[in-house]
Formats: sequence, structure tokens, C-alpha cells
Amino acid sequence: MTQIRRQLTLFVSEENEILESIRAAFNPAQHQLISAHVTLCREDEIEPIEKVLANIQSLSLASPVRITFGGIQRTPDGKGVFLPSKGENRGFHQLRRAVLRGVCQLPSYHEPHITLMHPRNSTCTDERFRRLTQYELPAVLHFNKICLIEQVAGVKWNTIGEYPIADKKTTA
Repeated sequence: MTQIRRQLTLFVSEENEILESIRAAFNPAQHQLISAHVTLCREDEIEPIEKVLANIQSLSLASPVRITFGGIQRTPDGKGVFLPSKGENRGFHQLRRAVLRGVCQLPSYHEPHITLMHPRNSTCTDERFRRLTQYELPAVLHFNKICLIEQVAGVKWNTIGEYPIADKKTTA
């Protein structure tokens, strides 16, 4: 049986060039599978998908979702590297609650982050991590669209739906 995974994602559009160049150089396998992103909801959270999509389609935010990021960190196993969020990021958490309204009583807490080196298909050495700390990475990113993405049999993720959530592209 073919494994199909789906999740809701916020793809990075601002500052994408620097993030993608890092991912291509330090984790080409993951770079080939999916573009730089923040996962909004994992596959186990978005069933029934019809209710989730109805929630998304009813959204109309006054401005894009703003996420503030801190300095890069290694994953607990030391093999991966990610750019974690910093601060409360209320807009992200409010968006998750709105998307999962009526689907999950208490959506789990999910800390937004961008994976630079995925531990499943890369290895971060001390030298690589030192090099990564030299990059000037974005401190704030804005997201105005949710994407429903799908991965079949572990190959490249494909976008199967795009849902605008904010009319204005502001940086408020």
C-alpha cells in the first residue's frame, strides 16, 4: 500500500533565497523534497480534512501571520539544524486554533520553526554548524497563504491546494 502524507504548510516567500541556498548546500536531499517552510498542522491533526478546509476557507485575516525567529539550533540528536521561533508568536497559534476549530478540542502546542538540515537525511558536524552560524538569517517572516501539501511514497512534496488567509501584504 502506497503511503500518502498530507499536512498544512506555510511556505517561506520572503528571504527565501538565503534559506534555500543554505538548505541546498547543507542538506540537498531535503532541499529536493520540499521548499523552506513552517509546518502549520501535521498529518495526524487534519482529519477530517473537509472540516479543516472549510475552516481555512472561512478565514480572512487583516494582515499576514508574523513569526519571529531566534538563532539556529541543533536538533537533540545533533544531526539536524533548525531556525526556531522566538517569543509568543500569537498569530501562528491563533491560526492553528482557527484551522483546527471543531476538529481538535485542545490542539497540541506546536512551536514554529524552519528546518535547515533535517536529521533524517543529513548530518551536522561542529564545523558545519559553525559555518551556519555565520549566515545572517531572517528575524521575522510573514505568511499570507496556507498550502495543503502531499507526499506519496516518500518522494517530493506537492502542493495540492493553496488558500489565501490575508488580503493585505503588510508587515504590521
